[in-house]
Parts: sequence; structure tokens; C-alpha cells
Amino acid sequence: PQRPVGMGDVPEPCPQAPLAVLSKVELRVSCKHLLDRDTLNKSDPCVLLLMQSQGQWMEVDRSEVIKSNLNPVFAKIFTVDYYFEEVQKLRFEVYDSHGQAGVGTHDDDFLGGMECTVGQIVAQKRVTKPLFLKYGKFAGKSTITIISEEISGNNGYVELAFRAKKLDDKDLFSKSDPFLEIYRIDDDRSEQLVYRTEVVKNNLSPIWEPFKVSLNSLCSCEEKRKLRCVVWDYDSRGKHDFIGEFFTTFEEMQKAMGENKVQWDCMNPKYKIKKRNYKNSGVVVLLDLKIHRVYSFLDYIMGGCQIHFTVAIDFTASNGDPRNSCSLHYINPYQPNEYLKALVAVGEICQDYDSDKKFSALGFGARIPPKYEVSHDFAINFNPDNDECEGIQGVVESYQSCLPKIQLYGPTNVAPIITKVARVAANEERTKEASQYFILLILTDGVVTDMADTREAIVRASYLPMSIIIVGVGNADFTDMQILDGDDGVLRSPKGEPVLRDIVQFVPFREFKNVSGAETRSCL
Repeated sequence: PQRPVGMGDVPEPCPQAPLAVLSKVELRVSCKHLLDRDTLNKSDPCVLLLMQSQGQWMEVDRSEVIKSNLNPVFAKIFTVDYYFEEVQKLRFEVYDSHGQAGVGTHDDDFLGGMECTVGQIVAQKRVTKPLFLKYGKFAGKSTITIISEEISGNNGYVELAFRAKKLDDKDLFSKSDPFLEIYRIDDDRSEQLVYRTEVVKNNLSPIWEPFKVSLNSLCSCEEKRKLRCVVWDYDSRGKHDFIGEFFTTFEEMQKAMGENKVQWDCMNPKYKIKKRNYKNSGVVVLLDLKIHRVYSFLDYIMGGCQIHFTVAIDFTASNGDPRNSCSLHYINPYQPNEYLKALVAVGEICQDYDSDKKFSALGFGARIPPKYEVSHDFAINFNPDNDECEGIQGVVESYQSCLPKIQLYGPTNVAPIITKVARVAANEERTKEASQYFILLILTDGVVTDMADTREAIVRASYLPMSIIIVGVGNADFTDMQILDGDDGVLRSPKGEPVLRDIVQFVPFREFKNVSGAETRSCL
């Protein structure tokens, strides 16, 4: 999303000026010859990705921890937005992790760092650089390799569920602890790690957790591209035992859609040569495969899609008593309050895209009649069966009529409204017509109480045909909103799942209430 234009830096009108060109880039990280910080075992490395924002290094994301390995290939794929007219500085820091204590940032846990720009990685596609300790000292022979891939035309993602049966037992006193790795074989015959499952302990017929990968990452969106799948017996010292492998393609995997299953013999080439009656080292079964096509906002617009707008207004007590002139909801007979100004400014732009000019109008955070119980998703026209208003003027009238009848309260829970609109969008998506796109416009004075639930709701909503515009009203601290916008990094659910696409745009109203309509439009 584009950054909002501040009042002090209004650009000169230039009809030919290109928009900020933005694409998404996937980064894969591996290291070689890391320093050994542990006395009994080898280091347990983890990579942190930091991005420079306003002169400060901010952690954007981190990889998994790989136990006892000085040459790790991380399964984690970092996704960054790439604006090619900006210098976007990145810093990769490698640390030795300590079990439950997590990743320390002490000097003795630091295995080395490397700085570069997104542009350098994208231009070279593969960058290998030495790791440096503090004060520019080389971290021995340690190197870090970053491989980049631009995601062109996001073709969606696939959900896969694997299990295995009767795997070879590699352990003496117990059963194997198997995990599965999937590699994509590129045109230059090099292999890229696509996914590494969790370890299932002491089990020769494991069922691994289902997982999602982008089609871009799995097979470069080419169904016939060869994939190599390897099953290992996990070893806590990093010396995993090879159980077997098989080769397949995404085309072949698709036979597992619906009720069908696909299975492969898991083969150990050495045993095949040595053992006369060798059949396999077990069988790997693809239990289920689901393909999810990801549509962009542009896909919906170009496809003649109907846009449906929902306005959600923050009626929490932090806005101030509407009878007080300091309140953002001040009932002033002579001029509109801050909420009305924001509603009209943004709503008039939005209604250009809405063919029937009807807006669903909701409120949250107030006690409402008749019982005066707190509601986080009530219709401001008090008609739960039909919350739509005729155009922005209809929303304004419903807002003015509703304000004296409610009691501003709290907390500021945003998740219920997002979930409500997402439910309608999900029902629409099930029709398979992709004929409606939903935009939720949230007007709020700032701090969100249910931040974890809101992040979870946004991650879920990023899979649906919807976007969220948050307009910050007043002069409060909008840090929470900037986090939800995700401009400084990928927004994640509390469990660490990233948004499928960036669906939130935050705009502080104070920064554009005095600029022209054209500039306001470009912010949104």
C-alpha cells in the first residue's frame, strides 16, 4: 500500500508519474561454517530478519531454530515488499538459540550478521556474503546465502496433508522419529527447500500436520516441475538418518483432490542395489490436496465485480462525551465533528466504486437500547435485518440520529466487526462467482483492546475477497493501527501465521483532512 501523503509534502500534480512499483519477494536463507558456541553439541542457529525504518532496525520476522547444525538450510521463507524506487536496507542476524529461553541477543550467542538491500538481492537472485561479528570482525569462515524470488502474479496456494506407512526403523531401542522435506528442482538442477514438516516421535506410520505453501514456492507455478521428497529419521545432534526419497510433480499430486489419495514408494537407492528383494523403505501417502486461487483487488474490479462497503464507527468512551466540545463525537449543530468529517471525506471517494450506493453502517463499543448492553457490531439505524443506508448521506443521518440514543462505553474490540464482514465475504466466495468484493471502512480514535483477536481476524480475512481501510480520527497514538497495516513487515496472527495478502490500509485523518480530493484518493 502507498504511504499517506502528509499535509507538508503534497506532491506536484504529474499525470505521467508512475505509482510506487511494488512486488513481493520471497527470501530463502542458508548458512555455512557457523561458529560453534556450544561445548557439548553444535550451535542451534536461528536467523532474525531486520529492516531499517526511519533509521531504526526493526525485527520483521525470524526463522525456526535448527538443532545442532553449523550448515543450516532454513525452511522459513521470508516475504518482503519490494519498492524498487526505494533503498530498503535489510540486516540478517544469526544467533545460537537456547531451548526454552529462546533466542538470546547476548554477544556470546551472536553468530554473525550481514547487511544488504532488497534491491541487491533481487538483482543478483543469489547473494553469498561473510558473516561479521561486532566491530567488523569476521565470524571465522561463516557465510550466509540469500536466494530471492519475485512472486509474479500470485496464483494462489495449496494445502497438503501427508502421512507415511511402515517406514524403516533406524533406531536401536525405539522407533524412528520421521520428518518429511519437499524440494523443488530448478532449471539449473539446484534444489530449493519448499517445506520441512514437524518431527513425529517414535512412529513408523506418522501422520504429519497439514500445511500451506504458495504455488510459486512449490513449483514456480509449473505443474510438471520435478519435486524431490525426502523422509529422515530425526537426530537431536543434527545427524539425521536418511530413510528414503521419491520424486513427483504438482500435476501428479493433484490426483489427491476429493476422495482420492496418491501414494509413493519411499526408496533408499543403496538398499535397492544391495538387497535383492527390496521393495521400499515405506510408503508416503498424500491424504488431501486443496488448491486456493488468490484474487487481487484488481482481479475483482476487472471482472466486473460489485463492491460492497461497510462503515464501522468507534463509539467507545475514549472519544469523549458527545455533549462536550472536546469530544470527537461532539454533537455540534453548526459544524460536523471529526467523525463526520472523516466519514464524508473518505465515504465520498468510496461510493464512486459502489454501484448501488448502499452502505452497511455499524457501530462498536457502545451500550445500546433497549437493554443498554455493550455491543461490538450493532446497526446504527437499529434495524438488524437491514443495516444498509442510502449513500453517505444516509450514513450521516443514521449516525446523527443514533448518537443521542446510545451510551459510549468500551472496550475497543475490532475483531467482531471484521469477523462479521468476513462471514458475509466467505459465503459469497462459496458461490464460486467472485462477483462481490467487500471493503470495511473502520473509523476509530486509536488503541485496540483485542489486538490478538484482531490480528487473527485479519489473517483469516486475507484469504477472502475483502479489504480493510482504517481511518484514525483525532490525535491519539496510532501505533496499533500501523502494526495492523503491516507496511513495516508482514502482519502475523498470534500463532505466527502471516497474512496471505496485505488487506489493511491505515490512514491518519489528521494528515489529509486539509488536502485535495485527488490526494486523498491516492492515499486510499
